Amino acid sequence: MKIPAWYYRHFDADFALDVPGEGYGGWQRQPLEFALEHTALVVMHAWDAGTREEFPGWHRCVEYIPRANAICRGVLPELLGAVRASGMALFHVAGGGSYYEEYPGHRRALALAEPELAPPPHVTADPAYQELVQFRADNVFVGKHNAADVRRGFERLAFPPEAEPQGDEGIAATGNQLYALCRERGINHLIYTGFAINWCLLLSPGGMHDMQRYGFLCSAIREAVTAVENKETARHELCKDLALWRVALAFGFVFDLPDILNALRGSM
Repeated sequence: MKIPAWYYRHFDADFALDVPGEGYGGWQRQPLEFALEHTALVVMHAWDAGTREEFPGWHRCVEYIPRANAICRGVLPELLGAVRASGMALFHVAGGGSYYEEYPGHRRALALAEPELAPPPHVTADPAYQELVQFRADNVFVGKHNAADVRRGFERLAFPPEAEPQGDEGIAATGNQLYALCRERGINHLIYTGFAINWCLLLSPGGMHDMQRYGFLCSAIREAVTAVENKETARHELCKDLALWRVALAFGFVFDLPDILNALRGSM
């Protein structure tokens, strides 16, 4: 299938300019050929985080939850419906609890995956180290007054109804499990949706950095992701813009939702 794809031309710096990097070619869009049978959509860390009334502390420190909920309601039903109708592979990456463990798709991933490697050794924690870790938890993220709500939220974590796996759609909790699901279907290109593009989708197990180790191209759909923002970036979602640039530069491509939908419907 041919899909217009955004890529970033990160050359050439122009040293005749006051800021040489402003000479880069920047964002470019080009229709490219993608093999439907070797491509999968990944829905990663789509969580039912409850309401602000239920878990006010969680919502206070994770301000993107309303944006994620809007994507779940307004984007994922149409996108997942088109993926399922096209026959393209659809995988889910879960984490943060045990809510996914009884789904048939996760049991299938466990059966396909090789045994997990032992975790790497961990540094020895001395009292000063422990105090620094606690200081960060209290003063950086999530904040002492929010911790209980965040813990309660994760204890009842679930898939949102709009992104709940159907049938035996593969559900991975690790990169090893996602690789096993991909190997079974001959997948080499993963298109990510989910939350958040500059956090879990990049760095958590089954995220882009993890899967790049196996050689996968890892792309994203602009309208189907949001980012962790900070005080200085939240108004204009600048962290999302920066994260999409990083995806295009280091991992794969960025797609617009209408282009993906048109390509999927044209492949049916």
